[in-house]
Amino acid sequence: MRLTVTLKRAYDPPGRGDAPRVLVDRVWPRGVSKERLKAVAWLKELGPSTGLRKWFGHDPVRWQTFRARYRRELAAKGALLEELAGYARQGKLTLVFGARDPLHNQAVVIKEMLERERGRTRRARPVRGKTR
Repeated sequence: MRLTVTLKRAYDPPGRGDAPRVLVDRVWPRGVSKERLKAVAWLKELGPSTGLRKWFGHDPVRWQTFRARYRRELAAKGALLEELAGYARQGKLTLVFGARDPLHNQAVVIKEMLERERGRTRRARPVRGKTR
């Protein structure tokens, strides 16, 4: 089954097409209630470390370095990524984040990691067919 991951700001209202919504920020979005967020889970441990988050400061100039450092952090959190993927119903998942910038935030990196891992899993299956 193909995993489809969408990204949505915590400040945007949930939509009908939203898949199970999981908040992936270390810090709860200011001014947003649990009822308004409508998330099935908050996996704050998946958010970037406090030091990395503060260093990045959502500065697009630091984006490539942030991505590389954050991927290293995520590589040590395989069980949490598996837990996150487990929330996907019918292959769909919505990652919720609080950042203003929809292109430069941790949810983008998490989505890349999930899609890359899903691709590896698919390719690793044995090929069925004729054998020699």
